Amino acid sequence: MKVDQKEFDTILNSVTGKSNFFEDFEVGDVIIHPRGRTVTEMDNVMFTLLTMNTASIHFNEDMMKKGKGIFPERVVYGGLVSSIVVGLTSEDISENAIADLGYYNAVHKNPVFHGDTLYAESYVLDKKDSDRPDAGIIKFKVVGKNQKGEIVVEIEREVLVRKRPK
Repeated sequence: MKVDQKEFDTILNSVTGKSNFFEDFEVGDVIIHPRGRTVTEMDNVMFTLLTMNTASIHFNEDMMKKGKGIFPERVVYGGLVSSIVVGLTSEDISENAIADLGYYNAVHKNPVFHGDTLYAESYVLDKKDSDRPDAGIIKFKVVGKNQKGEIVVEIEREVLVRKRPK
């Protein structure tokens, strides 16, 4: 099925928000994402095993209870923490994205445990035109925090974002 540009824009505008286009962001903007997400034991064990992570610290409760790990309980796998935090930002910063161009300089600052609730903030670091007339590139610093306000992860995320249809 082939659609012309006007029909394509109509379809896109019906499934994405009316804001968060390239023009809606400015360097220095801070976005506090309103939703939080509590990490469950099932989330951690399933994601850890699904991704074939073999680090027992994520799924061996007995080992942790016996004091054979750094922490007294299992730690949520960092790949899951990053995924949840980026997901929490999606509605506000990448709903009109064409592509994620990269994730850089991810740093896990504090461990996440089962039952912790994650929240996210995004900071607009850079904004520039791309080689596409319909999109620009925005670089964000995404910060994930737990329910205590402790930073658990920081990630730089570069996104190709649609410009507002004319």
